[in-house]
Amino acid sequence: MTYKVIGKRVKRVEDPRLLTGGALFVGDVNLPNMLHAAFFRSDYAHAKIKSIDTSLAKEIPGVVGVYTAEDMGEAWEPGPPLVSPPPTLEGVVFNSRRQVPLVKDKVKHAGEIIAVVVAESRYIAEDAVEEIYVDYEPLPAVTDLEKCLEPGHPLVHDDLDSNLAAYLVQNKGDYEAAKKEADLVLKRKFKLDRGAAVAMENRGIVVDWDQKNQHLMIWDTTQSPIPIRNGMAARLGLRTHQVRVVAPFVGGGFGPKIMMFYAEEMVLPWLTMKLNRPVKWIEDRKENFYATTQEREQVQEVEMALSKEGRILGIKQKIIHDTGAFDPYGLTTPLNTQSHSMGGYDVQNYNSELFVVFTNKIIVTPVRGAGRPQGIYVVERMLDIASKELKLDPRDVRRLNFIPKDAFPYNHEIIDQAFVELVLDSGNYLPAYEKALEKIEYDKFVQEEQPRLRAEGKYVGIGVVPFIETTGVGPYEGARVAVEPSGKISAATGVGTQGQSHMTSFAQIIAEELGVEVEDVSLVSGDTAEIHWGTGTFASRGAVVAGNAVLAAASDVRKKVLKLASKILETPEDELELEGGLVRVADIPEKSISLGELAVLANPFRGAVEPGTEPGLESTKYFGPAYGATAFGVHGMILEVDPETMMIKIHKYIAVEDCGTMLNPLVVEGQIHGGVSMGIGNAYYEKLHYDENAQLLNASLADYLIPTSAEMPHIEVYHENTPAPNNKLGTKGVGEAGAIPVPAAFAQALENALPDFNLEITETPLSPNRLYELLYKSEE
Repeated sequence: MTYKVIGKRVKRVEDPRLLTGGALFVGDVNLPNMLHAAFFRSDYAHAKIKSIDTSLAKEIPGVVGVYTAEDMGEAWEPGPPLVSPPPTLEGVVFNSRRQVPLVKDKVKHAGEIIAVVVAESRYIAEDAVEEIYVDYEPLPAVTDLEKCLEPGHPLVHDDLDSNLAAYLVQNKGDYEAAKKEADLVLKRKFKLDRGAAVAMENRGIVVDWDQKNQHLMIWDTTQSPIPIRNGMAARLGLRTHQVRVVAPFVGGGFGPKIMMFYAEEMVLPWLTMKLNRPVKWIEDRKENFYATTQEREQVQEVEMALSKEGRILGIKQKIIHDTGAFDPYGLTTPLNTQSHSMGGYDVQNYNSELFVVFTNKIIVTPVRGAGRPQGIYVVERMLDIASKELKLDPRDVRRLNFIPKDAFPYNHEIIDQAFVELVLDSGNYLPAYEKALEKIEYDKFVQEEQPRLRAEGKYVGIGVVPFIETTGVGPYEGARVAVEPSGKISAATGVGTQGQSHMTSFAQIIAEELGVEVEDVSLVSGDTAEIHWGTGTFASRGAVVAGNAVLAAASDVRKKVLKLASKILETPEDELELEGGLVRVADIPEKSISLGELAVLANPFRGAVEPGTEPGLESTKYFGPAYGATAFGVHGMILEVDPETMMIKIHKYIAVEDCGTMLNPLVVEGQIHGGVSMGIGNAYYEKLHYDENAQLLNASLADYLIPTSAEMPHIEVYHENTPAPNNKLGTKGVGEAGAIPVPAAFAQALENALPDFNLEITETPLSPNRLYELLYKSEE
């Protein structure tokens, strides 16, 4: 008998703790004798610091210290480069400029930290911050992506001769030759603007230096606890075993919480070692808008060459990508844009020129989707526009261009975020696309419903967009699985959890391997004391990389269990089965032994053992893929727009996802729902507005609009299954999928709803304001 739990809709085992207040978050950590930090942040986006006066702040009762960059001495150094430029590309220009703990001479974005106050309470610390006075010499701000590379433009970094952060060209085939054969050459310019992650829990950190034990304890809202530990040890001159990082429950990550190191993460450990007292800082929402990384802003000039039948002959692209004031995360985001700009289509000729520029805006690192939505947006918008120009059905154009099933693994040839050629490992795109058209009832809508509703004066439209999502990138993750004397299973993995249901999904893998109930598996994630090596939760890689490490460790424990049980029960291993916490003889079920008994026997207190015997029923294993697992999906929506108020109502939303083997469909659907909510925000609500001085004008939840339950449609989720061939579970990632296609589908549906307005959408996000401008401008 085989115990099956993978693929079942198991309820999340995390939820009772989360719903009853029993889960630990960084904000819950309170230690004896703990101090609190507050930061003085620059109001200017670009200015020289002439002087800093902290004298009044230091006099406030309860203030323990006020510190500036000069106080840090040799401990002051920029953060590390998280990601280097791709070594596999020639001719790459990359100017690495990283964030600093405290500004010394010139601020480069609003919100950059100039001083820190440490006090007996956060209230006192905040009051003291108000008594710090800085004399600035304001400088012209760099905000315009297209103008910032012009000669004589103000510079973000004075040691560079321009605002160019990076430059590279990627090429596949021969675009110019393909262009000569084309019946249509389409050119468009796209503007993709910034948004914020807006996690429910802001960032936070608690640090505690134990002078006697020479040990640093850090609780951090990070997506990457092991690299934080490694980097912090190196930064502070400590051995890695002297630093323990715990990322407890984290209320949403979405990418910015993998950034390393934020200024606060560099300052607080220095403070606790200096003062020999615990120090705590929890980010408030205003700080979150000014200090937590953002994403999405690009300007793209795109050219697509097509045959009269609608076949894509080639794509040419110029991308200007805003990295903000610093570029610690390298080229990850724009490389993702390039590698998704051909979508799931068989494009033989591609040329992309990438300019990454510094501006006086908040640092850019990946936010859910991480460059992928921009790539999918431009290729899907270009196909929509091309279909109109060629008078073709946009569905037929997509069908014609999909990579065929028998072409996998398909090499897109260009370098992606893993610094290797992007290989799409597997896929069967056309059935997923047809299923989406069927489930949204496309033909019925355009032939019956839409004409009827238009006759009633309603503006309704439909949009259906396919997309790929590169997932499951390396380098590796590890997992430890052990059978306890109680018969329960303990497990650990280095990835942190920010809502991905790791404690449930990974427990399902272990439960199936060892024949126990999911509730009998206790998983610890994000604690560097539990497992030594790993990288983190990002790039939709948890189920692929960490999941397969969990499988490898559990499979090894299973082998040890069967080997020992075979000896005890005097039965060949292939005649044994694991179920209900027991190992039993398959055809004599009463002849059995419990996992707990075996665990005790595997770790004898006295006596001799066979040489080479490993104690315990425990295993630690690692998994690293040669290349990632590429998921595919199709999202569709039917929406209605009021042409007077520009308010939008999404009447129907469907998603067809192919993420390979699903560990838990309930979890997959929850991830998709969350991604779609962010995608809707990116399409119509969530835009960060900067003025010409790089001042953020909507840095509050009163002004920065995020979708609420009132704006969210009911989402129908359907599945296809093309298992990933390069991992035993067959899993592909899905964590970012929901966010990727929505802006493109939204634009397609809006244009379809408003045929009389001659509307062509080439920017995202829109808003009621902006849509009004576009509609009545297009009427002129």
